[in-house]
Amino acid sequence: MSEIGSEIQSLMDAHAISPRLQDYFKRCIEFHTYPAPGLLIGVFMVDYAVEELGATPGEKLYSVCETQKCAPDPLQVILHCTSGNHRLRIIPMGRFALTLNRPSTEPFTDGIRIFIDPGKLEKCPLIKAWFSNDPAFNQRAKAVPLIDEIFRAGRDILSTEKVRVKVTPKQQWQSGKCRVCGELVPSDLLDKGVCIGCGPNAYYQKDLSSSQRQ
Repeated sequence: MSEIGSEIQSLMDAHAISPRLQDYFKRCIEFHTYPAPGLLIGVFMVDYAVEELGATPGEKLYSVCETQKCAPDPLQVILHCTSGNHRLRIIPMGRFALTLNRPSTEPFTDGIRIFIDPGKLEKCPLIKAWFSNDPAFNQRAKAVPLIDEIFRAGRDILSTEKVRVKVTPKQQWQSGKCRVCGELVPSDLLDKGVCIGCGPNAYYQKDLSSSQRQ
């Protein structure tokens, strides 16, 4: 979809997208590297959630994203919620939804959940075809009309609900040494002295033909 990047500005102007939202879209597209439909919808979702929560720009917020696809990026760019600062949790449920809440020392805290509402897609046939992964839908051929429909729809395809979010307290931990690789990891991630990376979840094989350590 990179070839339509030059058309984004004219589409935003045509739908009277506010300067603030235009800035969000531009920054998120640059971060994501292309204007994916899910990314654009995610920008609307984050903006909507912040408003519903009554949050202010720059306020420290925590987020949960229910999909790994596209939606986490607006949370990172707009709100600086990242996995590295522990303000973004990605729980791959397969639902295109996200939740925002403020910091809390209580077991549960108030949050706002935003999601694509299938019942609101009837007036948006291209979004519905894309969202339902209709095999007859050619996203490449329909890229510009799809983005145009996303900008036209804005928040109209979204629904919100107030939720109570379970707060995960900061855990104290100690290091333990893996008996296979010898590296230090949190001790609670060791299984019989073996770390996850040396167990069944290993994602690589060592190249034994070269020096193991530089």
